[in-house]
Amino acid sequence: MKTKILGLAIVALLFSCKKETKIVKKEIKQYSIEQFMDNEAVGGGSFSSDNTNLLVSSNRSDIYNAYTIPVKGGQMTAITTSDSTSIFAESYFPNDNRILLSADGNGDEIDHLFVRELDSTIKDITPEKGAKSSFYGWSKDDNYLYYGSNKRDARFFDVYKLSITDYSSQMIYQNNDGLNFSGMSDDENYFALSKSLNTNDSDLFLYDVKTKEMTKINENRSANSAQDFSKDNNTLYYTTDDGGEFSYLMAFDLSTKEKKKIIEKSWDIMGSGFTSNGKYMLVYVNEDGKNAIEVLEAKTMNPIDLPDFGNKSITSVGFSDDEKWMRMYVGGSNSPSDLYTYNIETKEKYKLTDVLNSAIDVEDLVTAKVIRFKSFDSTEIPAIYYLPHQASIDNKVPAMVWVHGGPGGQTRQGFSSLIQYMVNHGYAVLAVNNRGSSGYGKTFYKMDDKNHGEKDLQDCVEGKNWLAQQPEIDGDNIGIIGGSYGGYMTMAALTYTPEEFDVGVNLFGVTNWMRTLKSIPPYWESFRESLYLELGDPFSADSVRLKRISPLFHTDKVTKPLIVLQGSKDPRVLQVESDEIVAGVRKNGVPVEYVLFEDEGHGFVKKENQIEAYSRILKFLDEYLKKEDTHLDGEMSSTEIEVEK
Repeated sequence: MKTKILGLAIVALLFSCKKETKIVKKEIKQYSIEQFMDNEAVGGGSFSSDNTNLLVSSNRSDIYNAYTIPVKGGQMTAITTSDSTSIFAESYFPNDNRILLSADGNGDEIDHLFVRELDSTIKDITPEKGAKSSFYGWSKDDNYLYYGSNKRDARFFDVYKLSITDYSSQMIYQNNDGLNFSGMSDDENYFALSKSLNTNDSDLFLYDVKTKEMTKINENRSANSAQDFSKDNNTLYYTTDDGGEFSYLMAFDLSTKEKKKIIEKSWDIMGSGFTSNGKYMLVYVNEDGKNAIEVLEAKTMNPIDLPDFGNKSITSVGFSDDEKWMRMYVGGSNSPSDLYTYNIETKEKYKLTDVLNSAIDVEDLVTAKVIRFKSFDSTEIPAIYYLPHQASIDNKVPAMVWVHGGPGGQTRQGFSSLIQYMVNHGYAVLAVNNRGSSGYGKTFYKMDDKNHGEKDLQDCVEGKNWLAQQPEIDGDNIGIIGGSYGGYMTMAALTYTPEEFDVGVNLFGVTNWMRTLKSIPPYWESFRESLYLELGDPFSADSVRLKRISPLFHTDKVTKPLIVLQGSKDPRVLQVESDEIVAGVRKNGVPVEYVLFEDEGHGFVKKENQIEAYSRILKFLDEYLKKEDTHLDGEMSSTEIEVEK
């Protein structure tokens, strides 16, 4: 199967003469949220069959639409022009210029697959109401596409094969056991399937269509993930952390059942896969929160030379079907990723995008620094630190502890418009990868199991303490911010450690674990038990603990200003979570602002809404952390804003 291969310190100018050295500090310009959001986000990159164009997704129209762009650079051409629901580019068809697209219903996560025909009409090829569909790849003979859908049973995803001539489909794997599809051999005879055991570990199975035999690949409980099949259909490549802290790449011989270690690094190998004809193998490594990518000659396993981009990193790569062209994204923590193409034969590279707003001087943005600090029990906690250029011993700045989503996520060294916006306006940011974060070994990952809102929260408090010790930080003005699980941590901090942080910013955070765990979408069924093992089963005695760690039931403890932002179509953290936490905290007479977006789901993807959300956050921080009088122009006395479209 053809699979898809898997964001400055202050400048000092020294002028020397015979008797003196003069230091001149560069003035740092501050930018508006509109300027930061005028950066463009571009993703994907499917080559047309004749290698003349790339198909990408971009939010240049303020929401995501599909575009094409010549492989050597030029003007982007809009393929879709939606002004409401974001539409994402999946792939060119293998032998013509038809285009595969995907879209949900304004953030409800019920994705459908669409085809843009040669006459520009768009057809929904997975029209079943309420069913979610995901593109898996193209058949070896280019006559079919594979996709997963839960239209038969809302809990489980079956695998379908769809003809690209008449769009008729047939089920080729019926998922009756709650297994997750992880890959398929080009001859359609072998399916790689996984079963989640907990949020780290999973069993890996190989199903033989001809013999109906199901073979378990791993012998011990560990994290196992299928990556790709060899093009001769003889070998399955997979990652595992069996016997170690980090995931490494293994090969499983389908005929002899022998296993062989292929690649091991000092960090997790996050992904690996072959190009269309198997000439190259791609390897992604999570190196201290940053992608490290190798492209190997499959026959020799030797890396090929990639272009040098200086202090920027290649964050993603993909190949044309004939394996002559690469597309790559290149960026850093102070620069959003631009799209390049590279001709492997001629060694020529072409820059296709310039996504950073031309009004922004990259020298005014801040490059992240990886730091580590000791927590309350001496556990070393990694974090990513952004210090404003204007910060100094004589000009101490307030700070925010940033907590990622999850549980089990990781803040990485990519570009964030919101972080750079806050830092540009004089707020230091420490993005804490608390215990339970991925990327630092499985022991660290499991450290927060069934102690959420306790030890992981203490890591965030110790991050605040680390900040307070820095000479450039105003230790009396430090807040906490996070989205989803990070939003939960924000509310846990204000509830269970009410005097530690001075303000809280909660973006669509969980506040009632019992309700959230009971209302898991049906298509998460294969992962539900794993979440219960990590967080607790709301239908068991665990409910006592879940209530204890749910901020909603302890809002009387909150004494510090709070802003809550929520999308009304969020299927993961329901709007009622934010409605109730706001109502509860307001009873304390605590300043609370509430911003509700009627057309967003779990996370805000529309630029207009991002601008509203991020500007509200900064004004809130200016008022309650910097103690400035910064009410919105014309704002009513009400602290609740509902954004309707």
